[in-house]
This record gives sequence, structure tokens and C-alpha cells, in this order.
Amino acid sequence: MDSQLLILDFGSQYTRLIARSVRELGVYCQIIPGTTPFEQIRAKNPKALILSGGPASLSCVNAPRIAPKALHCNIPVLGICYGMQMIAVEFGGRIGGWNSNGESVDLEKILPDDGLREFGPALVTIENPTGPFAGFPIEEEQEVWMSHGDKVTTVPPGFQTLARSEGSPIAAFGHPELKIYGVQFHPEVHHTLRGKDILSAFLYQVAGLEMDWKAAGFVDEVLENTRRKVTSGNVICGLSGGVDSTVAAVLVHKAVGERLYCIFVDNGLLRAGEAEEVMQSTKQLGLNVRKVDAEERFLRELAGVEDSEQKRKIIGRVFIEVFEEEAHRIEDVHYLVQGTLYPDVIESGSLSGQTATIKSHHNVGGLVENMRLGLIEPLRELFKDEVRNIGRSLGIPDSLIDRQPFPGPGLAVRCLREVTKERLDILRIADRIVTDEIKNAELNLTIWQAFAVLLPVRSVGVMGDQRTYDECVAIRAVTSRDGMTADWYYLPENLLRKISSRIVNETNGVNRVVLDVSSKPPATIEWE
Repeated sequence: MDSQLLILDFGSQYTRLIARSVRELGVYCQIIPGTTPFEQIRAKNPKALILSGGPASLSCVNAPRIAPKALHCNIPVLGICYGMQMIAVEFGGRIGGWNSNGESVDLEKILPDDGLREFGPALVTIENPTGPFAGFPIEEEQEVWMSHGDKVTTVPPGFQTLARSEGSPIAAFGHPELKIYGVQFHPEVHHTLRGKDILSAFLYQVAGLEMDWKAAGFVDEVLENTRRKVTSGNVICGLSGGVDSTVAAVLVHKAVGERLYCIFVDNGLLRAGEAEEVMQSTKQLGLNVRKVDAEERFLRELAGVEDSEQKRKIIGRVFIEVFEEEAHRIEDVHYLVQGTLYPDVIESGSLSGQTATIKSHHNVGGLVENMRLGLIEPLRELFKDEVRNIGRSLGIPDSLIDRQPFPGPGLAVRCLREVTKERLDILRIADRIVTDEIKNAELNLTIWQAFAVLLPVRSVGVMGDQRTYDECVAIRAVTSRDGMTADWYYLPENLLRKISSRIVNETNGVNRVVLDVSSKPPATIEWE
């Protein structure tokens, strides 16, 4: 399918949020590296370009740049954050004390309070309601999400300032005749309240694009590609019972039928009763699932390990070993299915090679290299909310679709420092109390994730007439659309009191409960 819109990726953590927002607005798009040569861009015949943000500074010699001709080929362009700064430089403007003539300052020496940096929520005032701001009231403040160190300090010749903020006097600019615009903030994240309106105005009013994208079309394309790819042999799938792997398995099962074999590894790091629930639900979906009990093996390998990244790597390695052993019992296997989503990919490393790695995941690599199998990742381009919508279109029950996300390494990243069976048992009880009470309060569909974390902290308490010195449990509840950003959820006081009371009374070894009120960023959703 040809793309009307190309998104040039310069390493932003939010690049796929741009793509998801564009798809939600009904326009098919593709993401390509921001440094793609102009000839390759032109060969794709795009009708519009969006330039993503990125972690680099244009003051650096090796900063990624767009091919200059791409900005001079008479098609509409929207630059976001770093993308806006590249537009400014190319057309003769200034950014952060540096300009296209090579005059520069050492940005490492710029102080945090000099007004250059803006991170988090901000208010922008619309000065010129044109282009992507068409229909916005003039001089009205809009809530947006900023995340930048550099900024545009001088508008390029022929461009107009469209919006301002306290930290960025040029928060947006544009050249209506060239149909080239830039915004310093991120319209693709839901924290920018009218971000969809901005993107919609650019897509339809500025660029004149047409609606050509629906989820149903995506399913048909995946099925067609999978059937074309898997012409012979069997397919195996690492099934966890979560939304991602379940939807991936059902999609591939529709394409190849009984040639799909699912392997469910019970690593002993699952929530209370989860293994039994997985087997029952997947059986109802008609999937062929083989269960492997590997709790003892995982816990033996994790004994004495406290470092979070080391725990993740051990879990990933042992998972691969167990999975391979079971897979070798299946004859004529040619392909492996994984329920990888884009947040897994972007937080494990960049497609364009410029995004900073936030954490490692054991479900993004390793298996294919070791097993020499072809890889099928039907959901790799999608976010969780899109996967859920596709799952519903496939007839998967809401009880599976609406399950909250659960990390690949399981409770090991919620059991801080050493992971033992005793500590996991404590955590399972506390976690089940949190999830049960959230459901009882009918908040399970409002909250993106709610769970308990067992902290490596002991504190003094009093239970009855005796002094205790026991462990501490943290309650974590967040709202999000895609897991890339998240806000902590304000749980009602009576609900918190009930959860806290139950945890202390029903778990042996816990005498204190605390509440996590951190957003992502700067924190992550999981603690490790």
C-alpha cells in the first residue's frame, strides 16, 4: 500500500505516536529514517512529510539531518520539536544560539534556567490561527507537552510566528505559501489536549490528504502477508496469555490454521492463578497450546541476583533455553511468532539507530538468531489500544482484551532486589488484593495498570502488642493510552484504605503500604 504521508524518524521516543495518531485520523503512513537520501524519499512519491523530534542537538557535528532537497520539493511539511529546528536552520533561522552560518555556543554550558529548556506540560498562546492551527481562537492558551533543550530563537525569512509559550517565544511557525510548518511541542501525545486537531488540520487542510486507513484493512494485510510468507512447515508462538501474544496468535492461526503451535512457559513469575487462566482461555479460542512448568529452573537461576538488568537478562536467557527445548519437540518448524508491540521495540533500541535505550526486553530478540527461524511479528507497528481494537474485531472475548499489561519478566520487576519464592508469594497476595479491589470499584477499565510492588525495605511496625520489622509494599496505578507516557491515578481514599488494610492483614511479613505518585516521564511504569 502506497503512503500518502512519510514520517521521517530522527530518534524520538514518540515517533510511533505520530504514526498512530495519523492512522487514527484515517491516513495510512510509513516511517523511514530521517537521514534517508532524497532520491529514496522522492521514489515513494509522498504527498506530505512529518519530521519527528529527536534527542540530538543541531549544534553537534554528527547530528542527523534531513536531505535538504526534501524541504524544497513543493510538498507540505510539518516539523515537530527537532524537526522544527531543522526547518529553521535550513531556511536561515537561529536555534539555541546557533545558526546555519556556523556561529555557535557550547550548549553543554547553557544553564538550565536560561529559558532554553522546557520539559513537561506548558501553555502556548495562538498568535496566528493558520495552517495546523486553522480554526483555533487567536490569543487563546492551549495546553501542550514540551520536551526540548534547544529551541528556535529567530524565525527564518518569510516564516511567521504562529504560537508562543513562556519558555519558547517561537513555539510554532509557518510559511503558508510553501506549506511548511513547525511546532516546538509534541501534538502526538495525549497531554497536548488539541494535538489531534493540529495534526488533522495539517493532514486535511494543509496537505489535502484522503482517508485511506482502517483496522480491518490491517488485519486483511497481515493475513495475506502471513499466508504468502508461510508456504510450508509449522509455526511456533511464545504465548503468555496477555493481550499482545494472544492477538498475535489468533491472527496467525487464522492464516495458517493447525500449523501453529503455541508454547506457554510458566516461569514461576506469574500472578496468582494466571497459569490456569491462560490455559483455560486459550483453549476456548481453539489454539493448540503446550504448557511448560519451569518455575524451579527460573528461581534457581535468579537466586542471589539483585541488579534489575541482570534479572531481565537471566529471565530472557532461561526463557530462550526452555522455549527452544520445547520447540525442538515439534517437527518441521520454520517460523516463530512474537507479540512484539512498538513500545517494546522503541524502548529496547531505535529503528533509526538514534533513540536512547531505556530498558532491555527479552521478547524483542535472541530467539530467531539462536533458532534460525523466520520471524513473524504481526503487531510490531502497533500500540496497545490498537491491538485491543483488532482483538475485538477478531472476536476475542473482552475478558482477554481488557487485561491490563503485564511485563515480560513478570513479577521479577515488581519484586525489587532478590527474587525468591517466599517474596513472590507475598507479592502475589498483595497484587491480587490490589487488582481485586480495583475491579470491585469498577476502575479496571479506567486505569491502564494497577499493581503491587514489593520493596527491598524493612521498617518498624506494631501489630497487636508486638514490635515488627517487616517489608513494605508500594501501590502503583497509572492511566495511559499506549504506555509511552503515563500519569499516576488518584485512587479514592476509601479504596486506598481498604487495599492497605487488606495487604497488611492478609500477607505475612508486610507492615507498611505506600503509594507511588510518579508520572512517566520522569519515572517508568514498572519499578525495574
